[in-house]
Amino acid sequence: MKSRITLFLFLVLISSLIIYSQDKIHDKGIFVEKQKGFYDEILKALGDEKDTTESPAKKSFKADPAGKDFPKTIIEFKSYWYNEPVSQGRTGTCWSFSTTSFLESEIYRQSGKKVKLSEMYTVYWEYVEKAKRFIREKGKSAFGEGSEANAVTIIWKQHGIVPEEAYTGLLPGQKFHDHKKMFKEMDSYLKELKEEDSWNEEEALGKIKSILDKYMTEPPKEFVADGTKYTPEDYLKNYLKLNPDDYVDILSYMQQPYYKQVEYEVEDNWWHNKDYYNVPLDEFMSALKNAIRNGYTMAIGGDVSEAGYLSKYDAAFIPTFDIPSEFIDESARQFRFSNKTTTDDHGIHLVGYLQKDGKDWYLIKDSAAGARDGNNIGYYFYHEDYVKLKIMDFMVHKDAVKNLLAKFYK
Repeated sequence: MKSRITLFLFLVLISSLIIYSQDKIHDKGIFVEKQKGFYDEILKALGDEKDTTESPAKKSFKADPAGKDFPKTIIEFKSYWYNEPVSQGRTGTCWSFSTTSFLESEIYRQSGKKVKLSEMYTVYWEYVEKAKRFIREKGKSAFGEGSEANAVTIIWKQHGIVPEEAYTGLLPGQKFHDHKKMFKEMDSYLKELKEEDSWNEEEALGKIKSILDKYMTEPPKEFVADGTKYTPEDYLKNYLKLNPDDYVDILSYMQQPYYKQVEYEVEDNWWHNKDYYNVPLDEFMSALKNAIRNGYTMAIGGDVSEAGYLSKYDAAFIPTFDIPSEFIDESARQFRFSNKTTTDDHGIHLVGYLQKDGKDWYLIKDSAAGARDGNNIGYYFYHEDYVKLKIMDFMVHKDAVKNLLAKFYK
């Protein structure tokens, strides 16, 4: 009996040492030279290639992927229906691409209809609404390319939506979306209005629409889909039968009280929306995990500028030299948001999950150029630690989080 106890204690000691040694593995960082990627293809197609011969490209500091066991292909993931990834070109409209993709998946989930909707129809009217607020607030409202997921549902309620084939937002022969000159022209015009203190709303919006029409073409007032003529409003209500009010935004940060609807205090929330359901981080992660396991995809938003964000490997993880996994909590998350190392810089569509080595990986559909530099074109694989630390909010159907929402109404 004594020898058995001794053997048991020895095995426990060996196991503890193995676990301890695994816990103490440190990720390393390396300097990486910038490589040409899909964004360079966009610039070439737009006739705007950058001359990089004058000075060497600055190296970036990234996590060393050596020895990392990342997921390899999208087929490893349990996923739900979505349209194939598309490029947002040279635009800051990820919020529209990701949320439109999410709502396409929602339409299929609820009705079985597979539709491809126009991201640029929403973008067009979003610019009009931004300009309108800028004018009414006499230049005190933000005017930029970025926005939030709930901007899409708001625009759809106001202006409806159309299929991609009814409005691409591209000029004849144009391969990629490009809003660089268009935005500069609109921004310069609005700044002139502010300098001149000239706030004729009808005249100013007419000018903004003329600029949009020049670069994007005018959106349709009616169109034909499946042999029936629709207005954008009728198409949303009677064909898609999607209710924008069924969608909620879940947020987790410490600077606002938990279990309250609060404002997401970022520049892209340019209309200061206060409908975000703010919850503790453990509730945030639990709600996200349960939603994707129960068949709900999500539009998510957060920061994509980390050392563990490796486009070549389609992977996003948190290296130990940033913060070890066991120390990722709401304070670590808030610290990075408060010091602006976590920013609200990208919107993407979470479409699937994979449990690997006791942790979740999430399949991310991404419209940005970097998602086309790896082996899985248009996708990333996010480790759950990355989501926990760097993804600030997600939009989902209210039924997916009804138990969480019930805590707000007590």
